[in-house]
Order: sequence, then structure tokens, then C-alpha cells
Amino acid sequence: MTTKPRVLMLKDDPGNYLALFVEPFRDKLRDGRYSDQTIADYCSSVFHFGEWLRAEGIATRDVNSAHIRVFLQDHIPNCQCARHIRGKPNHILSALNHLLRLMRDLGATDRPMPDAIDLEVDGFDRALQDVWGLAASTRSQHRRALRRLFRQFSTSEVVGSISADADMIRNFVLDGTPCLDTIRDRSVFIRCYLRYRKLQGDDVSSLLRAVPRPTAMIDQPLPEALTPSELTELLGAFDATVPGQKRGYAIARCLADIGMRSSEVARLRLDDVDWAQGVIHILPGKGRRAESLPLPRSTGEALVDYIQNERPQTDCRMIFVRNKPPVGLPVGRRVVQRAIQDAYARLGWNRSRVHILRHTLATHLISAGAPVPQVADVLRHRDITTTSIYARVNSDHLSRVAMPWPGSLD
Repeated sequence: MTTKPRVLMLKDDPGNYLALFVEPFRDKLRDGRYSDQTIADYCSSVFHFGEWLRAEGIATRDVNSAHIRVFLQDHIPNCQCARHIRGKPNHILSALNHLLRLMRDLGATDRPMPDAIDLEVDGFDRALQDVWGLAASTRSQHRRALRRLFRQFSTSEVVGSISADADMIRNFVLDGTPCLDTIRDRSVFIRCYLRYRKLQGDDVSSLLRAVPRPTAMIDQPLPEALTPSELTELLGAFDATVPGQKRGYAIARCLADIGMRSSEVARLRLDDVDWAQGVIHILPGKGRRAESLPLPRSTGEALVDYIQNERPQTDCRMIFVRNKPPVGLPVGRRVVQRAIQDAYARLGWNRSRVHILRHTLATHLISAGAPVPQVADVLRHRDITTTSIYARVNSDHLSRVAMPWPGSLD
């Protein structure tokens, strides 16, 4: 049986269709501190993609993400090219996404033009941020849900109002969508979007009345929190001798000592810490509240240790930056969450939620006798009702110490 001859990685190809972009592409990867092997792998994928573009007759000006999908889904699995190795699909995708962004930055290919749905989603997202002050993660969920809503209800590409009746609204909320897990979430989303359409001049009063109202969760349990010993164990799960652990420990301190959200930790800048006054400034995020809080000594020491001994040299003003290529760029919320989730895994805990550290701080403050309004200020809650959930009576704990009623038979 005839087999394809072994092909070595193509290190250079001056006559390639994309040869003009290879050197800027290499420079961009070097700036991100990618390894020489990764740069060679990515350039090989670019050469392969360039030959495919030439064979398909696609001009560089027209290259877009759809061509990358076709190349990966149709060409790579059946590749018979004599000069190229195929490589791993995820590596090829990463390389070509870097290439496409570079070509757009250089003006070599056109940026995609937003369609009517994109414009509507962008307008809704701006309202979520500027009017309602929702968190980035909530806005991301709402954007995905809105796109699904349009696919389900829109009858044309003209977006001005949704062609939905009361039954359709109820079905959307009750039948479910992968973007939003609970009926309460879907109800909140659809009400929020209909209020946005009302701001745009649409009459949505009948649709608003059709949105199901979930019953109040009267018996909602107390927020889960770590015990003091568990918190100590978690903070001790970071080994300062292992690369990346100083960053993880500093992140854990910000979450546990100040009650910051993951997104707030990711946005924390060097200029937000006033070392002389011992104050940390938290930028507006969820609820659009900016606060200045005392910087605990333990948190400050963890930040200093990370900045001086582990943080890569970079021009970025964010405190927490990437340790892996592209090195020195700001981390995202997921990196902050993974730092804590990895600590859970090292301890063998069956946990995944990072917000538990914020709950832990609030619970400990309430237990120590701190007034609820002061705890609300620390947590930066817009409504004191939100903070009051930490002050509920813990019936399970009380039942363990309850004494019989005087004169009863028990």
C-alpha cells in the first residue's frame, strides 16, 4: 500500500502566498515570548494555509475566519500536500487566528462588517453596561441569549422589534436555552431586553406581562463559606518555590482578604494600590461602584512578593499578567478562577466555585459582629438587602445546641 512520504516541517518558504506577512508574524510571536519551537510550528501552519489559499484562488484581501474554518474542517483531515505536515488542529487554529489579527492590523484584509443582529447585540450590551451596570460575565450570557432569541423569533434581517407573541415569550423562558440555566435567569434576561426595547421606543407592555415570574426562594440556604481552618489550608496550598504560585497566592489574598470579585482582581492596576497610605482602589465593575478600601498587610505583602520576584518584565500596568506566551499581557477572569480551582485540586477538594471566598469574608465579618451596612460597603453591594442574606438564622446550627423548652417532656 502506498503511503505518504515523511515530510519535514517547512522552516521557510519565500515564494509562499503569505510570505509578505511571515516576518511581522514572527516578530509578533517573539514579542509575546513564544518559544522558538512554537514559532516554527506556527509559521509552518501559515505556509500551509498560504498554499491552500493560492490553490482555492482566494485573495489575501478577502481572507476571513470562515476560510480558516474551511481549511481546518475540510482540508486538514484529508490533506495530501507533499510539502507540509498537518500539525495539531488547535495549534493550527491558534496560529491562523494570530495571523488574521495581524493582517487586519496591517490593513491587508478587511475587518468583518457587523450585520443587523450584531448592531442590536452591541446596543443592548452598551445598555447593560452603562444603564444597568451588569458584570462582564452576565453581559456575555445576555449577548449569547439574545443571539439565540433572534434565531428563534426573527422573521427577517431587519431588527427593530421581535416578532414574538406572549406564547413565544413564555416558551422561551420555560423551555430553556443552553445560555441561561434557570427559569429565573431567563426571566431576568427577557425582561431586561424588553426594557431595552422600550427605551428604544417599542411598545412591549403586553410582552412584559407575559414573562413568567419565578416564585421567591424563601427557604434559600445560607451562602456556602469556608471555615477558618479550611481558609488557612487553602492559603497554604500555594508553594512559593513553584513557578506561578506567587501569583496564585496574591490572587487568593485579594479574594479572601478584601472580598474582590474575579473580574476586579483581573482589572487591578499597579496605580490602584497606594502603598504609602495602605489603600487599594477598586475600579467600577458590577454595580458601577468604585471604592477605596484599607489594604490588609497580608494582602500587600503577597502583592509585593509577586511583583518583585515573579511578575514578568512588561509595559503592562495591570498587576496580574500572563506567565505563558503571550507573556506580559493582562490575565482574564478565567485565569484568576483557575488559580483557586487548581488549589482546590491540590487539596483534593471537590469544589469549583471561587466566589466562596467572598462569601467566607462576609460570613466571618457578620459572625464577628460587624454591622450589615459596613459589610455591604466592604462587598460593594448596591442594596443592603443583598448583604442581609449573610445575616440569616442558621437553623441547622441552632438545632445542634437547642435546649428543651422548660416543662416539656423532651
